[in-house]
This record gives sequence, structure tokens and C-alpha cells, in this order.
Amino acid sequence: MSRKKVLKIIPLGGLEQVGMNITAFWYGDDIIVVDCGLAFPSDDMLGIDLVIPDVTFLRDHIDMVRGFFITHGHEDHIGALPYVLREIPVPVYGTQLTIAIIANKLEEATKTIDVPLEVVDYGDKIRCGSLEVEYIRTNHSIAGSSALAITSPVGTVIHTGDFKIDFTPVYGDTIDLQRLGVLGSKGVLALLCDSTNALKPGMTMSERTVGKTFDNIFADNVHHRIIVATFASNVDRIQQIINCAVKYGRKVAIDGRSMINIVNTAVELGYIKMPENLLISLEETGKYPEEQLVLIMTGSQGEPMAALSRVAASAHKKINIVPGDVVIISSTPIPGNEKSVFKLINDLSVLGARVIFQDTHVSGHACQDEIKFLYSLIRPKYAIPIHGEYRHRIAQRNICVDLGLNKENVPIIRSGDVLALTDKKAEVIDTVPARGILVDGLGVGDVGNIVLRDRQYLSENGIVIVTACLDCESGRFVSEPVIVTKGFVYIKDAEEMIERAEEIARDCMMQFEDSGSNDVNRLKSEIRNALSEFIWKEIHRRPMILPVITECN
Repeated sequence: MSRKKVLKIIPLGGLEQVGMNITAFWYGDDIIVVDCGLAFPSDDMLGIDLVIPDVTFLRDHIDMVRGFFITHGHEDHIGALPYVLREIPVPVYGTQLTIAIIANKLEEATKTIDVPLEVVDYGDKIRCGSLEVEYIRTNHSIAGSSALAITSPVGTVIHTGDFKIDFTPVYGDTIDLQRLGVLGSKGVLALLCDSTNALKPGMTMSERTVGKTFDNIFADNVHHRIIVATFASNVDRIQQIINCAVKYGRKVAIDGRSMINIVNTAVELGYIKMPENLLISLEETGKYPEEQLVLIMTGSQGEPMAALSRVAASAHKKINIVPGDVVIISSTPIPGNEKSVFKLINDLSVLGARVIFQDTHVSGHACQDEIKFLYSLIRPKYAIPIHGEYRHRIAQRNICVDLGLNKENVPIIRSGDVLALTDKKAEVIDTVPARGILVDGLGVGDVGNIVLRDRQYLSENGIVIVTACLDCESGRFVSEPVIVTKGFVYIKDAEEMIERAEEIARDCMMQFEDSGSNDVNRLKSEIRNALSEFIWKEIHRRPMILPVITECN
């Protein structure tokens, strides 16, 4: 793979799904990495907690990796850092709130991770050998969000991160369109643009519109406790909830570890402003009338262990739903989470809560008119749609073609593609590993497709375990076969079938004794085949059959 006179863009995630965003930029002997996020498991990833990117490429070129440049503090952009930095211990750059959130995550990591965390301001330029990175202010649903201008000898590439154009942001100033326009006037080689809302016409509403909705809900429910579930990292949303609590004379309690950590950090740094004594602990909520309380918690996506999900399941130690409670779910379901969210709403409703989820959320991502405006302002030679499923990125390509870009200059690449850019052409010249690495508890990467397939099979068909004990010296069995089932049939309702299955296993064992063989693996295979055929004839099911032959002296 040549490293000369070409800028290589290598997405290691984020192009087949919403999440796990990470992209490497490589020129000469220098590699920088933009973002390092995680994805949440799909329904078929049974037992999996998280999915993180495969950084084999970075590990193989670790001497060239100069740092991680983070666009903002959402999990799909920073969540994999505690795992990846163990293998790639290089500096991490980001704005103040972003770095503070990352620092909290690294402190919570199971293993000590000691890397430089560098706070940058908008306008700062960081030189990494032949590459230079400039931070540019954007708007999103968390303060401190940035676009990056990456300058190389080949030209300047702009990476938008997640963005929208919000002319009335809750915190800070609007997106720095002036700086983006200046860069565009000087010539931009490529624009890597957020595609999440590329299918939606118009412009994304300002975050402040949610504040007006909250105000109306608070005004209409002065006699009821209000519970709000949102993303922990949506600092602007939390600020607006707090504003309404202050206006209507309510105390605020926060639940959910990530929510508590981020709110404390944002308050400490001044990104969330509130009067003293507004926040109370969950233990203190019993001292106040319900109509004087607002509870802010995690769980807007129906995550099983999140605070609101435990409340809905009546499994929370300190909070119970009281008929009349108003629950606001302030987020849109992430694709794949719809069933969990609707179950959450149903469970809360059964307990007597009034659940409000309409008009309580606005996206942090640009819609079609904002994307068109950005391309018209920057006028890049190449457009590289990122952040989204294939359909989202194709929608952005169509926008670019409508604006006059040649279709050949809008490549639709995949995670793992090595896209080589020059001022003459953009082409995929190679691929690198870019599969998702599955995290199950403390295990990272030790669960693969075979294990997932077995879990799926067990969940659908159950298991039949046949146990027996074989005397190694005599070659005779010293115990009768015993069958135990899980997820297959209820034994008391199928005693006759189980007895016949044990007889079949016993016949296989007797034939083994008579043959004088010592090949236990062959016996296991014969038991498995015989029982599989029998069970299929009986009830047309194919459970996993696991013979366990214990050899004793």
C-alpha cells in the first residue's frame, strides 16, 4: 500500500449503521483518527453488551498513529475509547466538555488507562507531522460539538461530525459558517458529511422548540410529579428541563450513573446552569410533595437495566410509579429499539402513568436543506457521505448530484475500504479489517459468530443433555443415562418421551460396550444422531443435543 502523494481515508466503522463512528486519515508516515465510538447490539446478538470497532489496522501501524480527534461526547463517538486506548495509547483531543466526559469514562474503566487528554478550543490547530487538524464550532445535541478541517499536502478535508444548523442554540453560539465558508473559498478537497437525516426534507428544528413543549407540559401538570427520560449526554435538553423546574418551583432529582456523572461534569464546567439547592438526592424526594418534583433519568431507549426501565418493571429500589405521574420520553427510538421503547411505554401506562412522547424531541442531525446549504457553502471536489446506513448515504449522494457534483465524485464506501484521494481522483485501493468486536461482560472479542449462532439456536430450540459415567478400565458404564432438558419441553409433561429417549441412549451405550471400542467421541455422535432422529419424529423439533460422558476409574 503506497504511502506517498495520496491521502487515504479509512473508515473503520459508522458506514453500515448509526453508531460506532471511527475514521482514520493517513498521509505518509502519519495517521490521525477521528472519533472512536461504540454501537449497541442488534436483536440477534444475544447476551452482547456493546459492539466496538476492530482496530487491527491501527494496531498494525501504531508507530504512525498520532492521536484521536473527537468531534463530541456522545457514546457512538467516544464509547470505545476505554477499550481501544489499551491497545493504542496515544493522545486524545477534544473540546472541554468532551474531554471531561472521556476522563470520567477512563476513570471508570476496569484497567488503568493513562494517556494525554488534550483540551482544545475552537480555532485551535494541532500539527501531527504532515497533517494539521483545526476545530470548528458546530451545533448538535451536546455542547462542545465540532467539525474538523484536516489539512494535508494533498488538500483540505472537512469532517462535519454530527451536526445541524441551529440559529438559536441552548448553549453557546451557532455553527461557524463563516469559517467553513472561508475554507470553501480556498478550496476543499473533500467533505465527509453526516448522513443521518439525509432522507428528511427541510431543516431540523432548533433545540429550543423542545423547551417550549416542556414548558407547556409543566404548565398543564402542576399537580403531578414529572419524570423525564432522555440521553445522559444531551446536556442542552437537561438544561431546558432544569429551566422548567426552576420556573415552576420544582426540585430536581437525577438517576442513572451516566446521567449523574455527565450532569455533575456539565455543572462543574458551566455547561449547565442552575440555582443552588435545586438538586436533591433520590432519598430526599420523600420530603417533598409529588407536585414539587422532577425526576430526570436514563432509559429513554428501553434499555433493560436503565433507571426508567427498572421503574417500569417495579424493580427500582427508590422510585415507584404513582397513578397520575407524567412520564416524558424525550428521544426518538434508535433503529432496532422500537419494540423496547413501546414495551416501556405500555408498562408505564399499566402502572397508571401518563406517558408523553410526541413532540418531546428534536434531532441533532441536519436534514436535507442544511446538507444542501453546507455543500453550497464549502463546494468540495469530492463528497463522502458518512454516519448512516446505506440508504442514508445514498440519499446524500442524490443531494450532491442535484447540486451539480458528478456522481463519480461522490463515492459510497464501506467500513474497511481504503479510499485514496488526490486532486485528480478518488478510488478505493485496498481494504482493512473492520468487523465489529463484540463485548460480553469483561470479555472483549471472545464471542464470535459461532458462539452467537449457538446462542441463537439454543434460544429457539433449547438443549437436551445426556449424562452417563464410563469406567475406563473395564469399558463398562457404571450409571444409567440421565436426560436433562432446558428450553425444550417441560419434563413432567413429557415423561414418556424422555423415558424412551433414555432407552435409546442406553441402547447406544450397550452397543458401545459390546464393540469393545474406546472411542468416546464416536459414542457421543451416535447418541446425538439417534436422539435427534427420535425427537424429530416425535414432535418435529431439533434441540441442541449434548452427550456428556464422564470417564472414571
